[in-house]
Amino acid sequence: MPNLKEVRNRIQSVNSTRQITSAMKMVSAAKLKRAQDAIIKLRPYSAKLTDIMNNLSGNLDEVGGAYAEKRDAKRILIVAINSNRGLCGGFNANVIKATNRLIREEFADASEVKILSIGKKAFDTFKRTDYHISEGELSGEFYSVYDDLNYENVSAISEKILKEFEKKNFDRVILVYNQFKNAATQIIQTEQLLPIEMSAEEDQSNNIDFLFEPDKAEIITALLPKALKNQIYKAVLDSNASEHGARMTAMHKATDNASDLLHQLKLSYNKARQAAITTEILEIVAGAEALDG
Repeated sequence: MPNLKEVRNRIQSVNSTRQITSAMKMVSAAKLKRAQDAIIKLRPYSAKLTDIMNNLSGNLDEVGGAYAEKRDAKRILIVAINSNRGLCGGFNANVIKATNRLIREEFADASEVKILSIGKKAFDTFKRTDYHISEGELSGEFYSVYDDLNYENVSAISEKILKEFEKKNFDRVILVYNQFKNAATQIIQTEQLLPIEMSAEEDQSNNIDFLFEPDKAEIITALLPKALKNQIYKAVLDSNASEHGARMTAMHKATDNASDLLHQLKLSYNKARQAAITTEILEIVAGAEALDG
């Protein structure tokens, strides 16, 4: 039978843990609402921008310029997007595993693979490996973007990525992130950012011959950088919403587990207390009988 003091101390410890996880769950739920609204509002814009790009590029050759230039995949840049904090289940680990699997299976023959980490957890993991970027425009700590998450801050990172591809420092750029589905479900996504892959055919449902001013080539050249930056921004917002959803779910499960454990500990405490009282009564009765004898 466990000691009463030990059980009582453990009850206090578990109760404190339950209060913390419950508070973290409520905080994550509040943050999730804002993050979810942000990504839901952006998705229609992103989808429409992609449709416009496909419609404009349907009959144009080599319109993508430097961003559409296909080269041998020898120098690869993987943009791993996760979070700055833990306690969110397998959210961070899934991105790291997907990145390692991508390197091992898809780019085993590449001469150079580098990882740009947007998120402290990925940064801390890969900074001790050969994949870490130690010099150049892409060196540094980009996880501070979550301190003030907005389009301008993410666009600054996107600008550096586009410039590095234009300079031919990388032949391919891949995004790895968690796509937000709901609070309990996050889907790992691996998307090719660069070089862009234009649609080979125009939408057959739209056969109207529009007049463009300026011409199609100029329009798509102006839209390309915006579309690419928007794609990275959408990935970061998806990851941000997924983080809060994963943390809310993890803290909800932790709170439930703490409640179950607290119930079991209270039963153990009551049993131990009852046994102690019974023992004391038996000792008192035995002592009284000894005095009478």
